[in-house]
Amino acid sequence: MSLTSPPTHPLIVSPVPDSEPPHDCALCPRLVAHRETCRAAFPKWWNAPVPAFGDRDARIAIIGLAPGMQGANRTGRPFTGDRSGPLMFQTLLKSGLAEGAYEGRVNDGLTLKDAIIVNAVKCLPPENKPTPEEVRTCRAFLTRAVDALPHARIFVALGQIAHQSAVKVLGGKLPKARFAHLAEHRMPDGRVLIDSYHCSRYNQNTGRLTPEMFEAVFARATALRDQMS
Repeated sequence: MSLTSPPTHPLIVSPVPDSEPPHDCALCPRLVAHRETCRAAFPKWWNAPVPAFGDRDARIAIIGLAPGMQGANRTGRPFTGDRSGPLMFQTLLKSGLAEGAYEGRVNDGLTLKDAIIVNAVKCLPPENKPTPEEVRTCRAFLTRAVDALPHARIFVALGQIAHQSAVKVLGGKLPKARFAHLAEHRMPDGRVLIDSYHCSRYNQNTGRLTPEMFEAVFARATALRDQMS
């Protein structure tokens, strides 16, 4: 039972609704406890599993790690409201995979074009670190989301945890598909997974991921998409 009744928002609607967990998903006790703590402290925040965002007919699917505290867990839209958002959406706009303007809020009018964002873990983990068991448990929802994307042929994994879940969902083998920035992995059915460092504030601040490096990932993703059309 929730400590408070979480808010809803008419603009937060999943493009793949049948793949989503319930608003009060109870599968991961540690994540549930953290959610309830957030609901008590910040009752106006989203504080629930964050749905996918983007184009159901997308040919490019982006797999993130999990909602950020000040970002998606607060606003209900992936990469919206924290320091990861500007780099993510400015890159997608530059790549022709988004339209409108990113303003860090769900009603800014931004839309994705031929792209969709899903997460490996749907709920906010403490310290942004899901446990291996939580990642495994949530993989069922990622599998459902991927299965609901009939046109997606290019997948971009943001970080090693997202990479590992993506490889497993797409039918690949982890010993053969090792994570590295801009690494490409062809899955058994011909779908392609491209790796990227996550666009987190930490990776940006340390220079591990620069805008140019991130843009190169999506330049490659759109080039492969066009080749496969």
